[in-house]
Amino acid sequence: MNCALIKVCGMRDAENIREVEALGIDLMGFIFWPKSSRYVSERPSYLPKKCKRVGVFVNEDIEQVKHIAADYALDYIQLHGSESPGYVQQLHDWQVIKAISVSSRDDIATFKDYEGLVDYFLFDTKCTCMGGSGQQFDWSVLDSYDGNTPFLLSGGIGPDDAERVKAFHHGKCIGIDLNSKFELSPALKDINKLQEFIKELSI
Repeated sequence: MNCALIKVCGMRDAENIREVEALGIDLMGFIFWPKSSRYVSERPSYLPKKCKRVGVFVNEDIEQVKHIAADYALDYIQLHGSESPGYVQQLHDWQVIKAISVSSRDDIATFKDYEGLVDYFLFDTKCTCMGGSGQQFDWSVLDSYDGNTPFLLSGGIGPDDAERVKAFHHGKCIGIDLNSKFELSPALKDINKLQEFIKELSI
C-alpha cells in the first residue's frame, strides 16, 4: 500500500496530541461517544494545527454533532453508527468519513447506500460493540469493494503490521487508521511505537 494518509484516532491528552502531531501524521481523531474509554469529555488545552481534525460520533443528535464540529473546528466528521444517508446529507459543511463494520464480503455492500455522499469510507472490524474493537478482519474481503469513494483501512492495526500494510493493495485504499494497538493506556499513545511504525512504512 502507498499510505498517502495516516490517521491516529482516540486522542485526548494535550501533550500527547502535540507529540503525535509532530510525527507528521495527516489526520487526528477525537472520539465524542460517551461510552468510549477514549471519550473527550472536555476540550484539551491543545488541539492540532498541522494535521486535520476528525470528530468521531456514534448515532449522535445531529445538532450536537454540528455544535461540537464548530466548537472544535473539525475538518472531518466520522460516523461510526447506523446513521442514515439522509443524516449524512445534513452535514454538507464538513467532509464526512463513514465507518463500515466488516466481517464478510456481504458487509462491504453497505457502502452503496452512502456512495457519492461521503468523502471517505473507513472499513473497520465488525464486533458486538459500537466503535473500534482493536481486532483485525480478513482484508482480502475488500477485494469485493468496487466503489468510487476512497477508503481508510482500520481495525486493530498494530506495531508489527507494517509489512502486512505495505503488502495490501487496493486501488481505492488511501491510508490507515491507528488507535488502540499503539497505546500505553486508553487515549494515551506510545510515541516511540508510532514513530517506528511510520518509519517502517516508508522503507
